[in-house]
Amino acid sequence: MPRLFCCSRDVWPARPKGLNFPHIMGRILADIRFRLATLADAANIADMSRRLIETGLGWSWTRQRVERAIRNADTLVLTAVYDRELIGFGIMDFGDETAHLSLFAVRESFQRQGIGIRMFDWMRASALTAGIALVRLELRANNEGARSFYRALGFIETGRAVGYYRGRENAMRMALDLRNAARE
Repeated sequence: MPRLFCCSRDVWPARPKGLNFPHIMGRILADIRFRLATLADAANIADMSRRLIETGLGWSWTRQRVERAIRNADTLVLTAVYDRELIGFGIMDFGDETAHLSLFAVRESFQRQGIGIRMFDWMRASALTAGIALVRLELRANNEGARSFYRALGFIETGRAVGYYRGRENAMRMALDLRNAARE
């Protein structure tokens, strides 16, 4: 049965009301939009995954794999777009009560500007609407920046997986209980 996400295919503004964002290299962050990915985004998402997430591990999130995710009714593929250019994305697979955040990235020149937080808020709202209670993820154990980001979102560390990334790198497992987070 296809999942119903809280958001339509319309573009949502990424800027919360009342906030003034700085100009970054001549760009106004208020012009960033979120939308569901289309098949036309697959190659750019795969390229960003290769450069920002899968560096040194080989390439598993190819264009074809991203296209399968976009076509899958139980997977949310969200993009952040500035001036028709993909600057961020997230891929979340939905189960009955648990979701898995498979990939999540924001282009380097747009990081630490609140875009990732707003992207994840969009995905969290979709998960809650779909009846998801828990979101799980894995990240490289030595990626302190990502670990801090997910902690700030409310994720807690739940364990480690030795050699998780192609036998080369360990992973940190994290989870977010959406039911408790919604009450806070």
